[in-house]
Amino acid sequence: MQTLLERFQTLDIRITEWMARHGVLLLRFSVGLVFLWFGALKFFPDMSPAQDLATRTIETLSLGVVKPSLSLPVLAAWESLIGIGLITGRFMRATLLLLLLQMIGTVTPLFLFPAETFTRFPYAPTLEGQYILKNLVLVSAAIVIGATVRGGNLVADPETVGTKRQ
Repeated sequence: MQTLLERFQTLDIRITEWMARHGVLLLRFSVGLVFLWFGALKFFPDMSPAQDLATRTIETLSLGVVKPSLSLPVLAAWESLIGIGLITGRFMRATLLLLLLQMIGTVTPLFLFPAETFTRFPYAPTLEGQYILKNLVLVSAAIVIGATVRGGNLVADPETVGTKRQ
């Protein structure tokens, strides 16, 4: 008869193996859904709370050349493509490149508009600043996803691939 500790360890192993098998797929799909959703909102005027800050950032970075009437639909399509790429798993290298380039643009309001992104620079972000800073999680997710584009996977037990547990 298994002890309670043995049952817990067996259950823990099964859960860990399930997470290793499905974690990257779920991560890819959930990040893709966020990008598709936020991108799709930008196709409809005034539906995205990030619309104004995003278009002003692009206009500032382009020295006034790219106006919101052009930047918003381009950004909407860009984010939607990232979402579709992540959800389908197709063209992952290109999708992750688009994602990382988009993320570079996303953090620039922290530097261009600090009065709007922080109540106290650099440690007390506004709601807009928090919205931008959460993108660090998306960048980290992209790195994890990117680690699998050559067929790599997470493993539940590092000892199975010759890595010593710490």
